Amino acid sequence: MAMTFVPSSTSSTFRPTLIRCASANERQALLSRIAPVYDNLNDLLSLGQHRIWKRMAVSWTGAKMGDCVLDVCCGSGDLSFLLSDKVGSHGKVIGLDFSKDQLSFALSRQQSLSKNCFMNIEWVEGDALDLPFSDGRFDAITMGYGLRNVVDKQKAMQEIFRVLKTGSTVSILDFNKSNELLTSAVTEWMIDNIVVPVATGYGLSEEYRYLKRSIREFLTGKELEKLALGVGFSAARHYEIGGGLMGCLVAKR
Repeated sequence: MAMTFVPSSTSSTFRPTLIRCASANERQALLSRIAPVYDNLNDLLSLGQHRIWKRMAVSWTGAKMGDCVLDVCCGSGDLSFLLSDKVGSHGKVIGLDFSKDQLSFALSRQQSLSKNCFMNIEWVEGDALDLPFSDGRFDAITMGYGLRNVVDKQKAMQEIFRVLKTGSTVSILDFNKSNELLTSAVTEWMIDNIVVPVATGYGLSEEYRYLKRSIREFLTGKELEKLALGVGFSAARHYEIGGGLMGCLVAKR
């Protein structure tokens, strides 16, 4: 799929409103409770399609052999492992998350897999709003289902911009907040009638009920493009994928 960027000259300055989400501690506790069954639920709820979406997101970064790359809000490590394949054993992948339980699970997956290149992944506990890395360190960055959950999205984007090399790309995969009423209605119907009932079977109904609210409070594709351009990215494009249920923001520094 060809990539077309929205040039910065066409955008106005983006002034985001701080969304009042749950506190960082509440988010961390929620993700810790989900960690043991997170991957099984993803497979079940998306019928395996999340694997395709994640490959698309990684491909859009342009990561190549030997690169040093970052996966922000890495969770159980799906995007980190895909990045590892891209950069090879001579490259470097850092998977960052603020949930110790998610990082522990990612480490156990890494140790159980046989690919030599997966040994190039380092797991780091850290905050997406205060990345513990030097300026311009990374050749590519991914973020999967994380931006929607941070309290200050502008700050998160500023941090990503800071640690990304000039000319490099970030790819941010998440649920899509659609302007289309039908798509939004379908998304909410699926959450109420599929996601929450399935999660209930795992004892996680309350943990997944927050999805509908978090998507409502998220930014549309156009707003995400303006956010990226407003913090300094030279170009940005938001792709709707998965029939409009998911979206991927691709921005070049």
